Amino acid sequence: MKQLRMGLIGYGMRSYIGRYWHQPQGRSIITAVADTDEKQLDKAKEEIDADVFVTTDYHELLKRDDVDAVVILTPDYLHIEHVLAALDAGKHIYLEKPMAIHIEDCQTIIEAWKKTDVKLMIGFNMRYMSMYKTMKYYIDKGFIGDVKAIWVRHFVGFGGKYYYQDWHRNSEYTNSLLLQKASHDIDVIHMLADSYTKRVSAFGSLDFYDNEDHFKADRLEHNEEADINVEDNNVLIMDLENGVKAAYLQNHFTPEYSRNYTVIGTKGRIENDDINDKIYIKSRHTDDLLDQSDIEIQMKATKGSHGGADPQICDAFVEYVLDGKEPNASLADGMMSVVVGVKATESVRSNGLVLDLTEYIDYLKEL
Repeated sequence: MKQLRMGLIGYGMRSYIGRYWHQPQGRSIITAVADTDEKQLDKAKEEIDADVFVTTDYHELLKRDDVDAVVILTPDYLHIEHVLAALDAGKHIYLEKPMAIHIEDCQTIIEAWKKTDVKLMIGFNMRYMSMYKTMKYYIDKGFIGDVKAIWVRHFVGFGGKYYYQDWHRNSEYTNSLLLQKASHDIDVIHMLADSYTKRVSAFGSLDFYDNEDHFKADRLEHNEEADINVEDNNVLIMDLENGVKAAYLQNHFTPEYSRNYTVIGTKGRIENDDINDKIYIKSRHTDDLLDQSDIEIQMKATKGSHGGADPQICDAFVEYVLDGKEPNASLADGMMSVVVGVKATESVRSNGLVLDLTEYIDYLKEL
């Protein structure tokens, strides 16, 4: 196979990444698009190619001989249905995070995948962001010593616009935003610590978007079609297998959008500033350290959406299928982010109950 022929299932908010795959003279091309909304299909013809095949029935897309791989960009609660159908059709799969909204669905996907020769990749584009790859590089080089703590503050600016105006705001479709939104960060915490979470406890509540006046203040409509029952203010604490202690804080009514990561080790700490594209490394000033300097790293400008990560992860999927090059995140990584998000949600709704996750880690060790 010299060129990967691809179909998109779901042409909504995330569909813009299709442009990175549609390279008719390159190694990948979009040949088909499925969406239940015909207006979105018209948009696909405008943005991709007037001759691209479109359908409101994704089964028709999966039957096509000119589709080698599919990109699943549908709402989270539909992932399980679409992945299993694609596996049954023998199509390679790029699955947008999270893998699913229930742990059991992740296991069902993995067990079905194990019976095929299909390549299945999770869309963790933060693994391809230069900011976090650079932090990982300096951590692995020993600049801060052995990692002992990771703190993440997630300021979800405009949370009301993106998460409380549609299906995201209802637990039936998302489980919670500690799964849907935090799955990226949970995965990056695991990446930076090089370990999975073995115990979780969390607290959260719906503190702002339960009030119609707050929607008006944000110049948003308080649509009554779906109940708002996912928390907008969360605190999660994690105990990792290798002893690292991690904390993740998520707030959806803060003014700005930012992810602030602080990683503390035995020799210092590393922290990012994604507003100013900087990374800071602070060393402990002790006599036994030869290097007592602090370092400020200015990140270079990147091309492409999500800090240049989207074109990189799209290339990575093509290289995975055509060249056999493994992606930066595994299916075990994908499932563990769901496990932590789901169990954190269970803890939130059980007054901070501490929950053990080792049974899932043991299950994934067999992959």
